This record gives sequence, structure tokens and C-alpha cells, in this order.
Amino acid sequence: MTEIDFLNWVRGPGFQIATIIFVAGVLIRIFEIILLGRKANLAEAKGSEMSSGLRTIVTRSVPQADSFKRSTFTIVTGYIFHIGLFVTIFLYAPHILLIKDIVGISWPALPTPVVDAFAVISIISLLAILIHRFSNKVLHYLTNFEDLLVWFVTIAPLVTGYIAFHRIGFTAPTLLGIHILSVEILMIVFPFTKLMHAFTLFMARWYNGAISGYRGVES
Repeated sequence: MTEIDFLNWVRGPGFQIATIIFVAGVLIRIFEIILLGRKANLAEAKGSEMSSGLRTIVTRSVPQADSFKRSTFTIVTGYIFHIGLFVTIFLYAPHILLIKDIVGISWPALPTPVVDAFAVISIISLLAILIHRFSNKVLHYLTNFEDLLVWFVTIAPLVTGYIAFHRIGFTAPTLLGIHILSVEILMIVFPFTKLMHAFTLFMARWYNGAISGYRGVES
């Protein structure tokens, strides 16, 4: 297989396979959660489920002072990484064009040097998170294979994208093919690992807030 054949495969059949697995996996996981249902609440309602659920989504997205004091490094690096990843995925012009080709919508992109800087910051924050995880005895003990797999498939598209953009080491078609393949591996792994929290996080926060709101307590 030549480098052009490899690039054409990852851009064609490879991307289609990864997309099918990603979409089907995410939908199945979400339906599994929804089908679990919940027991009927026989108590008298003392508040609004909807407003309380939405409020909890917002309040739980901002770390409380005591939590921030205890876990400053984890919270700061986590926010830096997630913001950087969002910028790299959704505000880079070629990525926006790809999304437009798939779903037909687009939005303004940030200047390429800005996105490049965010990618580097995200890579550094992920490396810092890994080092902290292994240097902290408790976190090291709790770390399992899935944690390392999730870390690897998350950082791989950032690293390969940076290398492809700067054309380091190989020819442009090979670098682009490797980058696309790393994204496809992330898409395939996503629904079956802790990465699903990107979807279930807000569902869980809304549910907890809704239950508390129904009972008339804050969450």
C-alpha cells in the first residue's frame, strides 16, 4: 500500500467505519441509560425539576472554593486541556470545513497560529496530568489500563496533528493519514470508555439537580 492508498483509505472506508461505530456506540450507551428509567417519586413536589437540573449543570461546571483548594493542579490542568481541545477541534479552519461537508453547517475559525498554540498547550497539560498521576501515590494506585488508553487516544490526535501541520519526519500524505487514523481510533474507543463522560456528564448533573429540585433542596 502506497502512502496515497493509505491516505485514501483512512479518508474513505476508515472514516466511514469509525463514524458508524462512534455514532452507534454513543446512541446505544445513551439509550441504555435512558432505558434504566427511574422509580416513580411518590413524594409531593416542592420545586421545579427542569430549572433545578439546568442550574446544577451550570453550578457543577464551576469548581467550589474548597474543591479548588484541595485539587488546584487537577482542576486547572483539566480546564486548560478541555478548552484547548475544544479550540483545536472546533475552531481550526480545516476541521470546520470537514464538519461542513458532513452536516452542512460552519462558523468562523480562529487564526491558525492561535489554534496551533492551543494544541501545544493541550499537549503540555496532558503530559503534566500523566506525570502528576504517576507521581501521586493514590492516583498511581487507582490508575488502570483504561485510564492510560483514554490518555493515549486523546493526546495522539493532538500530537499527530501538530506533526502533520509542521510536516515533521515524513511526507505530507503520510503524516495526514496517520493523523486521521489517530482520530478514527479515538472515535472507535470513545463510546466504550470513560470518554463517554463528554455526553453523560451533563445528563448526570441535570438528573441530580432535578431530583434535588423536586425535593425542594439545593444541589
